[in-house]
Amino acid sequence: MNALTIASKDQFFEQLADAFSEKIAKTEAKKIADFARQHYAHIPLEELVSRRFSDTYGAILAAWQFLQKRSADETPVSVFNPDLESDGWQSTHSVIFILHPNIPFLIDSLRMAINQREIGTHSIQHSILRVERDDSGKLKKLHTTKKASKDASYEAFIVLEIDRHSAPEDLRDLEQTLQKVLHEVRIAVGDFPIVKDKVSEIVKELDATTAGISEEGKEEARAFLTWLVDDHFTFLGYDEYDFAKDKQGMVVRRVENSELGILRVNNERPDRVRLNELPQRTRHEMTRSDDIFIFAKSAQRSRVHRPAYPDYIAVKKFNSKGEVVGERRFLGLYTARVYNERPDEIPLLRRKFQSVMKRSGFLTDDYAGKELEQILTLYPRDELFQIETDELLRVAKNILYIQERRRIELFMREDVYGQFVTCLAFFPRDIYNTELRLKVEQVLLDRLEAEDIEFVTHFSESVLARVQFTIRVPQVENRQLPLAEIRDKVIELAQSWRDGLYEALSEAYGEEQGNELYRVWAGGFPASYTDMFSPRRAAIDLEHITASARDDDLAMSFYRALEEDENTLHFKLFYPDEPLPLSDVMPIFDNLGFRVIGEHPFEVIDRTGKTVWIHDFTLQSHTGNMVDIHRIRPIFEELFRRVWHGEAENDAFNRLLLSSYMSWREIALLRTYARYMRQIRFSNSQTFISNTLVNHVNLTRILLEYFEVRFNPERFKSKGKSEAAQQKLEIEFNAGLDEVENLSEDRVLRLYLELMQATLRTNYYQPDGEGQPKPYISVKFDPSQIPDMPLPLPMFEIFVYSPRVEGVHLRGGKVARGGLRWSDRFEDYRTEILGLVKAQQVKNAVIVPVGAKGGFVAKRLPDPSDREVFQAEGIAAYKTFIRGLLDITDNLVDSGIQPPERVIRHDEDDHYLVVAADKGTATFSDIANGLAAEYGFWMGDAFASGGSNGYDHKKMGITARGAWVSVERHFREMGINPAVDEFTAIGIGDMGGDVFGNGLLCSEKTRLVAAFNHIHIFIDPTPDAERSYKERKRLFELPRSAWTDYDSKLISKGGGVFSRNAKSIPVSPEMKKLLGIKADRVPPNMLISHILKAEVDLLWIGGIGTYVKGSGESHSDVGDKANDGLRINGAELRCKVVGEGGNLGFTQMGRIEYALKGGRLNTDFIDNSGGVDCSDHEVNMKILLNRAVAMGDLTGKQR
Repeated sequence: MNALTIASKDQFFEQLADAFSEKIAKTEAKKIADFARQHYAHIPLEELVSRRFSDTYGAILAAWQFLQKRSADETPVSVFNPDLESDGWQSTHSVIFILHPNIPFLIDSLRMAINQREIGTHSIQHSILRVERDDSGKLKKLHTTKKASKDASYEAFIVLEIDRHSAPEDLRDLEQTLQKVLHEVRIAVGDFPIVKDKVSEIVKELDATTAGISEEGKEEARAFLTWLVDDHFTFLGYDEYDFAKDKQGMVVRRVENSELGILRVNNERPDRVRLNELPQRTRHEMTRSDDIFIFAKSAQRSRVHRPAYPDYIAVKKFNSKGEVVGERRFLGLYTARVYNERPDEIPLLRRKFQSVMKRSGFLTDDYAGKELEQILTLYPRDELFQIETDELLRVAKNILYIQERRRIELFMREDVYGQFVTCLAFFPRDIYNTELRLKVEQVLLDRLEAEDIEFVTHFSESVLARVQFTIRVPQVENRQLPLAEIRDKVIELAQSWRDGLYEALSEAYGEEQGNELYRVWAGGFPASYTDMFSPRRAAIDLEHITASARDDDLAMSFYRALEEDENTLHFKLFYPDEPLPLSDVMPIFDNLGFRVIGEHPFEVIDRTGKTVWIHDFTLQSHTGNMVDIHRIRPIFEELFRRVWHGEAENDAFNRLLLSSYMSWREIALLRTYARYMRQIRFSNSQTFISNTLVNHVNLTRILLEYFEVRFNPERFKSKGKSEAAQQKLEIEFNAGLDEVENLSEDRVLRLYLELMQATLRTNYYQPDGEGQPKPYISVKFDPSQIPDMPLPLPMFEIFVYSPRVEGVHLRGGKVARGGLRWSDRFEDYRTEILGLVKAQQVKNAVIVPVGAKGGFVAKRLPDPSDREVFQAEGIAAYKTFIRGLLDITDNLVDSGIQPPERVIRHDEDDHYLVVAADKGTATFSDIANGLAAEYGFWMGDAFASGGSNGYDHKKMGITARGAWVSVERHFREMGINPAVDEFTAIGIGDMGGDVFGNGLLCSEKTRLVAAFNHIHIFIDPTPDAERSYKERKRLFELPRSAWTDYDSKLISKGGGVFSRNAKSIPVSPEMKKLLGIKADRVPPNMLISHILKAEVDLLWIGGIGTYVKGSGESHSDVGDKANDGLRINGAELRCKVVGEGGNLGFTQMGRIEYALKGGRLNTDFIDNSGGVDCSDHEVNMKILLNRAVAMGDLTGKQR
C-alpha cells in the first residue's frame, strides 16, 4: 500500500476490509474488519501507514485468532517473534498479545514489568472490547456499539512491541513474569472492596477504644481513615498482627489468613517475630498507646500501578486496658490527589501543620510565617505522614534559614522500621543536574551501605532545588546516620568547581592575591581538567601555571594521588604557548627509570589569551619498586629541569636517580668519568657502564663518598683525616668488589676507583658567581696512575665535561706549550690529540723541553648552513673548555703561587698553562686571553698566542709557508720550479683551514685534482690552474668555508663535490682515468683510498689523521680508528712529493716505506715546525715583557 494514496483512517480501514473480503468469507471478514476498527481506533494514521500493509493484515488476523478462546479462569499471554514463513507476517520486534478482563492498572503494571527488565517498548495498542463468550470461553460475538446484551463483558486486548529477543527461553521467562504481574493486579483489584471494608470496621471500632487518646484524636483518626477511602489511597494489600506473650517475651504474630490483596501472594514479612529482636525505636513506636497510626514504607517495590515502594499505614489494636495488642496494616500508594492537596486540609497532617506553625514563634502574616507555611505546603507528603512533629519543626525552620541562600544542605531521617532513610537535599538550582544527582546517589549508597535508592526532584520559585532521596537500607540496631560526613562530601561534589577554586585560592594565597588569580585564570580551565582535578589541586597548579606564564619557561609538579600504588606517580609539566612534543619528553622519563602509562593534556587560557599547557603524566617505575615521593621529588624535578634546559644529559646514567636517589650533580660526576673512559679506549659501552652503576648502587655510593672525602674542602680540615677516610673507603669498596660476579662489571667499578685515585684536582666543588654549581666539570689526572693508558703518557691531563662540550688537555711536563683544536672526532678526540702530542714531543725538543696539546668537541652544533650560529656555538664550547682549564690551574701573583679557590690539590704547584691556536681556533686567541684576564691569570695575553696582540698564524701562513719551503726543495731536486711550472696535487683538508688553505695558495701553478676532509670529497680531474687558484683563494677568505662552497661551474668535466655520508658515489669516466678505478660506483672510503694512490706530483697534508702506514703494520697499530677504512700502505703511494703541514699523516714505518720506494718527504715536525717556533717566540717574549708592562715601564704597544 502506498501511503500517499491513503487520505484518512476510514480509507485505510476500507482498504483493509477489502483485503479481508478477498480471501475470507464475507461474514467472517466483516467481523475481522470491525475488530480492526476497534483495535486501531486510537492509533494515528501516520503510524498505521508506516507499516507494511501485509504485516498489518497479518497482525490483525493473528490477533483475531488470539481472541477466539478465553476461559473464565484463564489469562492468555503470548510472547513471540512473528515470522513470514510460519506466521505469514513479520515484525522487527518481539510481539506480546494479552487478553484480560478489563480492570485498572493493567497497562501501568505491564509496562513496569518490561521496563524493570531493561527492555525497550516500541508500541502499545490497547483496546477495550465488549464480548460475549459461551461457557467454554469461545467468542460468540464482538459488540461494536455501546448497545450490548447483559451477557457481554469487557475485555482488554493489549498488544506490545518490544526489543527483539531471539532466545526461546527469554520469551518464556518474560511470559511467566507477565502472568505473575497480572495475577497480582487481579488480586489487588479483586480484594480492593474488602480492604476498604476493613477501613470501615476500624472507623466503627475507634469509638470503643479505651487507649489514652483524646476524643479529638479519635475524631481526627476517623477523619483520616474516611479521607483515605475517598480516592486518596490505592489499597494494594492488607494483613493483621496480634501481640502475644510467651515464656520468652512478646511475639508479633500474623493473624492466620488475614492477608488480602498482593500480600496474599507476595508477602516477604515473617509470620512471627519477637518484639525484642526489632530495633529499639521500632519497639517503641509499635507499643506506644498515645498514637493510633504508624506510617512507613514497604521494603519491596510494588509491581502494581507504580514502581515505587508502597506505603504502610498501620492502625493499632487496643485491649480493654488501653494497651496495644496488635496492628492492622494497609499497604498501598497515595493517589495523585494527595500530592495536590494542601497539608493543612488533610486529616492528621493538618494537626502537624498547625502545631509547627504555632511552635515556630512566627506570625502567620509576617514574612517568616508565610515562608514557613509555604515550606510545609510543599513538603513531601509521604514524609509529612512519617516524620515526628518535633523533627518536622526543626527541619522546616532550617529549610527556612537556607531558603534564599546559595548553599547546600541535607536533612536525613530513618523510618520507624529502620528499613529506609530519607534524605532531603537542597542545591542551588544553577548547579543541580543529573550528573550531580548521580554522584550524590553514589555517596548515599556507599556511606549508608544501601541496597537501593530512588529520588524525586522538586523545583519551586526558590533559588534552591530540592531532591528527596528514599534509600533502602539493611536493618541495624541504633543506626548512627553520618550526616556531617555525607553533607561534607555532597557539598564537595555539589559545589561549583569555580566556587571551590575561589575558596581554595583565598585559602592558599590570601584574599587579595587569591582574588587576582581567580579573576585572571578561573575561566580558563577546560572541562577535562575540572572533571579530573579538584579546586584545591588547581590552586596548587596555579602556582606553576603563573610561573610558566611569567618566566616563559617550563614548570613542573611531582605528586602521587592518594588512591594509587606506591610505584605509581604523577608528573605535571607546565609549558607556555604550545603543547610539549611528547617525542622530546618520553625519552627523558625512560632514562629516569619510569615508563609512561598515561598522559592527559590540558590547555589553560587566562583572560588575556595567554596559554599554558599542562601535561599530566602517569608514571610507573620500570622495576615496579616503591618510590619514596618525598625523597625523590626535589631531585627528580631538578634533574628533569636540567635535562630539559640542556644542563644535564639525557641518558641511562639518569636511572641512578631512581635506583639510589642521587642528585643530578652526582650523576653528572659519574658520567664525567664514564665519558673519559671512552676516550682512553675502555672497551665497555656507556650503557654497560651506567647499568653497572645501577646494579651496584652500594658500591656507587662508596665511590661518590670517596670522591667527596678526597675533594670536598669542607669535609675535613686536616689532610691526615681525609687520607684515613679514603683508605677506609678503599678497603670497604674492594671488599664489595668481591661480591661482584661479573668480570666486566668488576672492571668498570675498579676503573672508577682508579680514576678517582688518579685525580689530582677538580672544580666540582667550585660554585659559579651566583653560588650555583658550574655547568661543567673539570678533573686533572696523573695518567701514570691509570692502568692500561694509551701511550705516550702525558705528565698531566685535564678533562673537561659538560653536556655542551668535552675536551682534554695533555701536557708532557710542567712547562709545555701547544695548541687547542676544535675537533670533530666526537668518539675519539683524545686519540687525535694524543697523536698530536707525539709529534709535539719531537718538534718541540729544540724549543721547549716537552710538548702539549688540547682539543674539544662542541656537542650541540646547529646546522652548519647558518655559519654565524654554528660559529657562535663553537666559541661558547671553547669558552667553557678554557674555563674548565683555568678553574683548576694555579696562578702566579706577587706573593707567590695562588691555588684556585675550593680546590683540594693532590699535586705540587702547577701554574704554567699555554693554549695556542690550532685547527678551528685560529681566531680564538683573543677570546682565550679575555678569559685569562677575567680569571686574573698571570700569563695575560701570553696565555694564547696570536690574537690581536700576537701573531695570526692563518694570516701569516707561517706553518704552511714553512712546509712549502720543504716542497719547493723537493721539486727543485727534481728540476721543477713550482712557481713557474704547473703541477698536479691531491690534498687532505679544506680551504677554510690554516695549513691546507695557505699551502694551496703558495703557488698559482697548482692543479688540485682531488682533496677530501672529514665531510666532503672534492674532485676536479682536469682543472684550470689560474681559475681554480682564484676560486680556492675565494674560499680561503670566506669564513668557515666548505668544499660545497666551491663554484661547481669551475669544476672540470667528470668532477664534483661528494658527501662522505653517501652510500656510494658514481664514478665518471674522467674520475676512472684519473684514479684508476674500474667500477661505476664506489663507497666514499674506497674513493678516498684511490685518491691517496693517485699518480700526481704532490700530496699536501693539511688535515688531521694518519692515512699511510707500513705494510707490516695493522690498523690497530696505527691508533687512528676513524681512518681505518681508507688508509693505504706507503708502497701504494704514487705521488712524487709529500708536503706535511699537518701532523702524523704517516706512521714512521709508512714514511720509511714510501721513502725507500723513491718518494720525497721529510718527517712531519720538520715541515710544520715554523708555526710552532713562531708561537713559542711570541709566548716567551710576552712572558718576559709582561712584567715590564705591569710595572709601567712599557706600554702594550711598545712591547
